[in-house]
Amino acid sequence: MMLFGGTLGRYFAMQFLTTVLAVFAGVFALIALVDYIELMRRHADVADLSALLVAQTSLYRVPQVTERILPFAVLIGAMSCYLGLSRRLELVVARSAGMSAWQFIMPAIVVALLFGAVTTALYNPLAAYLNERSKAMEARFTGGATAGQPTAGGGFWLRQRSVDGQSIINARSTQEQGVQLGGITAFVFDGKGTFTERLEAKAARLEAGYWRLDGVRRYPVGAPPQDIPQHHLPTNLTPEQVRESFSTPETVPFWDLPEYIRLAENAGLGAAGYRLQYQKLLSRPFMLAAMVLLAAAFSLRFFRFGGVQKMVLGGVAAGFLLYVMSKVTDDLSNAELLHPVTAAWLPVLVGGMTGIIALLYLEDG
Repeated sequence: MMLFGGTLGRYFAMQFLTTVLAVFAGVFALIALVDYIELMRRHADVADLSALLVAQTSLYRVPQVTERILPFAVLIGAMSCYLGLSRRLELVVARSAGMSAWQFIMPAIVVALLFGAVTTALYNPLAAYLNERSKAMEARFTGGATAGQPTAGGGFWLRQRSVDGQSIINARSTQEQGVQLGGITAFVFDGKGTFTERLEAKAARLEAGYWRLDGVRRYPVGAPPQDIPQHHLPTNLTPEQVRESFSTPETVPFWDLPEYIRLAENAGLGAAGYRLQYQKLLSRPFMLAAMVLLAAAFSLRFFRFGGVQKMVLGGVAAGFLLYVMSKVTDDLSNAELLHPVTAAWLPVLVGGMTGIIALLYLEDG
């Protein structure tokens, strides 16, 4: 019986890993190119903007985007790997030596589990860090705001109260999960709800009990505009409440998610999104293994039997249906209609069991 440590097992594992990395690198390069073109178009009106700086900003943004297509890269990579082995008759030789499909897909499953663990533990925090760096770089060459987005009706909105009254804040860009904002417009009201002034600032940072606004232009009611270098806008918001309003769970690194969940619960805020993201990252290795099983179920047919195009389309359709199911369970969990653990692990179980049942039918009748 072939073990993973055998020569043939290592060969199958390397073939699978090489193909998956090639597919992932191809998708990464395509997304980077599209994002670079979009950034250049969006910031075409910025004077003396370096193409190299835009390319670096785009390169920092892409890793977090490619995380979402990682299961599809594994699915396409596994199907390409097994179809290639079948075309070169290597699977025929393996079967003639008495090996079953379970034995030569086990190396790929082990690699998928390890690959998923590495992407969860290392790639996800790195992607989140690079995404924050890209936001800082974009804010720097656009003067603290994201170009191309109108202040009114766009960006991020936040309503807050303080001992002096209340205010409504609009920010065009955010960093550090909402603790630092760029492109600020604030509408300030007194304790009776009467509008008193409008503030525009290049940037704002949350401090203890107030927002520190930098590069401020004040528009008081009944008075001419005033330019001041800095202004303190009182607030009763905490960093946890701001993160709940401005950040998305996908922007939080894997290792920081337990702390975000704890802080959100202590502040009385909903933590369902953070819990779901944490469970999805925990289940990622098993999701990738489920994709390998699905790919094997649709790509182990010998080329001489024909029907390869239908197998490929069937595998892609199965992956798409699994993605749709994952989105539905995510929405149910965010609406607190489904437990985050169930929402994260149900697509994994469905995909894995579908692949196992299909392989049992194909191999053992």
